[in-house]
Amino acid sequence: MGNLKIGMIGLDTSHAVAFTKLLNDPNNRFHVTGGKVMMACPVGSFDFALSYSRIDGITKEVEQYGVQIVRTIEEVAEQCDAILVESVDGRVHLEQLQKMIMFNKPIFIDKPFCLRSSDAAEMVKLSEKYNTPIMSTSALRFAEDLSQALSKQDKGKIIGADCFGPMEIVETQPGYFWYGIHTIEMLYTILGCGAKNVRTVSNQDYDLIISQWEDGRIGTARGNRKGNNNFGAIIHYETGNEYVVIDSSSKPYYASLLEQIILFFREGKQSVPVSETQEIIRFIEAANDSKVNGKQIRI
Repeated sequence: MGNLKIGMIGLDTSHAVAFTKLLNDPNNRFHVTGGKVMMACPVGSFDFALSYSRIDGITKEVEQYGVQIVRTIEEVAEQCDAILVESVDGRVHLEQLQKMIMFNKPIFIDKPFCLRSSDAAEMVKLSEKYNTPIMSTSALRFAEDLSQALSKQDKGKIIGADCFGPMEIVETQPGYFWYGIHTIEMLYTILGCGAKNVRTVSNQDYDLIISQWEDGRIGTARGNRKGNNNFGAIIHYETGNEYVVIDSSSKPYYASLLEQIILFFREGKQSVPVSETQEIIRFIEAANDSKVNGKQIRI
């Protein structure tokens, strides 16, 4: 099978440039084979400055890698083999999916998948109705140091985890849907599905999200708006601990993510099940509610 012709929806995030470079530039040290971005639609959100202010610049950068710019989402979906939804605004992903799902092309939806459990349920329903595979995840799941730590089997079972990272908050992406989702995705990568409840402690500079899983394990996600911007985790095993520094590997986690996306595009197998993505959306909703009312929220 030759290179997949990949289409891109949304040119308002640095991910659009990073992914295009890794896929389209064979001289890149971490070049990802199997597909090239050939066409893109530069849609954005004009009530969200972090979206509309970046479209022109990112479009020009992407064009330098031989990407054809077109006006409609439908044109991309019709002419490409697979689709990357890179729109930075999670509010628009359901509407965008509705415009392309009937073309039956595999679709990767960058984080956040969406901003409400009701939207997530509708997106999964559309995927099932049209038999079109969809997948969504944060790239941090596939960071080399995290993958290596989870592959070790000399300390017994994982009994808990404490993850941390920057926790910038923006108005249009409620609470932890913006940057918090990265740290929460790491937590799910380590502990898997099955969170039972969540409680959030928050002030102007810091957040701590505490969750108990159905099997009794406890996981936390700490966020900083002041101080360092490092991503990492401490994984607790039966007979020891493992400290994970996300940026410690020379290989960028975007490259590792794209390898998983190409595999998904070719074989339709989700390395992150959409059911897990749905639970993460509900987890974030619950953490946001707890941040407001201070109560423990059932997931």
